[in-house]
Amino acid sequence: MKHRLAIEPNLTPIKDFLKDKGYQIESMTGEKGNTNNKGRFDAYIVTGLSTDLLGIHDTETRAVVINAKGLTPEQVYHELQMRLES
Repeated sequence: MKHRLAIEPNLTPIKDFLKDKGYQIESMTGEKGNTNNKGRFDAYIVTGLSTDLLGIHDTETRAVVINAKGLTPEQVYHELQMRLES
């Protein structure tokens, strides 16, 4: 089973690449504080870690967060494989 990923909308090349690899992709909606997303995704692909990802300060999640800033789609894919598939 492929993992579910939430990806920032501006990361289209990465989104397309990972979709071709079989991952289930959804764009992050930016709805801060939406606890319905808690536990829904296996990983979040973002462009920076300085923003509050989910808008919740006490979030408990096992999801992987990957900062894709400066990474190629192949590098993000490799990081996902290392962190999710192991």
